[in-house]
Amino acid sequence: MQRYIRYGAVTLLLLIFQTTIVPFTSIANIIPDVLLVWIVYVAVKLGQIPATVLGFTVGLLMDLISGQFIGLSALSKTVAGFLAGYFYNENKIDYTIGTHQFLTIVGLSSLFHNIIYFVIFVQGSEIGFWAAILRFGIFSTVYTTAIAILPVFAFSRKLA
Repeated sequence: MQRYIRYGAVTLLLLIFQTTIVPFTSIANIIPDVLLVWIVYVAVKLGQIPATVLGFTVGLLMDLISGQFIGLSALSKTVAGFLAGYFYNENKIDYTIGTHQFLTIVGLSSLFHNIIYFVIFVQGSEIGFWAAILRFGIFSTVYTTAIAILPVFAFSRKLA
């Protein structure tokens, strides 16, 4: 129970960090998704169901904070948490987080998250399907995966 309270506190801190400080790190209006890295971390650490629930909760909170498209972040982060949960292996938690495997999981989850999010988000605008995926989805995936190097470094030192 104490672990879930700690994870809830970290989630709230990262939510505040994502909405206040991270927008200042934008490159061509693309910002990394720190919360998605956290969802993948929880998926690798605890499994598919906690990551799916966390993805929905974090996504719904992001939707309520932004007020743009209620339910879209909840859907895309739920799918990302569910997908990342497939890589859960109880015997290789620290190894997975401390190696390139974590970056691969973040990259795949972020790609699916961004495809779902941006394809639905740009409906009705002049931006087309492929432009949304290439302009926003791919670059956001690369930026989010680059941010995921930080936990990899932290856990790789723990392995050594």
